[in-house]
Amino acid sequence: MIILRYILFPIVPIYYLVTWLRNRFYDLGVFESKSYDLPVICVGNLSVGGTGKTPMIEYLIRLLKDEKHIATLSRGYKRNTEGYYLADKNATAKTLGDEPFQFYKKFKNHIKVAVDADRQNGIQSLMQHEICPEVILLDDAYQHRKVNAGLNILLSTYDNLYTNDWVLPTGNLREPRAGAKRAQIIVVSKCPENLNPSEKSQTIKMINPKDHQNVFFSRITYANEVCSEDKSLNLNVLNKFTLVTGIADANPLLNYLKSKGLDFEHLNFTDHYNFTKKDIDLFASKSVIITTEKDYVRLYRNEALKDKLYYLPISISIDDKNRFNTIITEFTTA
Repeated sequence: MIILRYILFPIVPIYYLVTWLRNRFYDLGVFESKSYDLPVICVGNLSVGGTGKTPMIEYLIRLLKDEKHIATLSRGYKRNTEGYYLADKNATAKTLGDEPFQFYKKFKNHIKVAVDADRQNGIQSLMQHEICPEVILLDDAYQHRKVNAGLNILLSTYDNLYTNDWVLPTGNLREPRAGAKRAQIIVVSKCPENLNPSEKSQTIKMINPKDHQNVFFSRITYANEVCSEDKSLNLNVLNKFTLVTGIADANPLLNYLKSKGLDFEHLNFTDHYNFTKKDIDLFASKSVIITTEKDYVRLYRNEALKDKLYYLPISISIDDKNRFNTIITEFTTA
């Protein structure tokens, strides 16, 4: 794979030029970007792969749901429905996509969850409901410039900052690094524990934020218990288990479990992997299966995995969270 990326290096200038021109045309107003009369917050990244968008959306939901009518709007990657789809009691990971269904399953009594590849149509459809959302959270929409979000939150992982990366296909960037200037908030995600001030300063220096930008640092926090629909288990009581992951970057989870000295085998799949019957049969032969919440919502209805499938809950902690929360709440109440 690495060799192929180097072979494809001559394509990098072409990809760079096309994405740069597209952004430039939006900046100049040649391409139209629509704004809305309600607060729209976009959570996204410059790179492909996992930077922690889903935990960030959940953080924002928890922050705002008791004060505002919240709606999330996602593309609904790999769903089997088309167009605008609003989650209801019949929704599944197949009709919504795994991450939107995760939002719905967890917060269905507090928010609306919708999917639409056309973000403009999705927002317009949400606004036509009897109870109109007061805040819309756009999931993974940083490159969807047909919508002009009032607040852009850009995520980049600590160990793979966008400042050190190249555009596709040799690198992982969806657009040139200059696209970061559109963000009002830049969150350096998946930071190690006890990041010292010197390391933070060095990272901020690499990012070189503009006057309108605020930089924050976040880290993943893992629970000490794994959960299913009706019970939970303390990680420390598990003698041996099988870890199943279908996410972009499983390394932080692997490192956490290894740090606890746990005995497990790891079955690793690609991001948003569509588990087959053969896979399910393999999982069913194991005594205990631990997975991520995103993978869990695609697996938990399989009868063969009943009483052996659990997920490990995660959340994010943000350094200087009071300042972060204030920026968000002031934007949504302005």
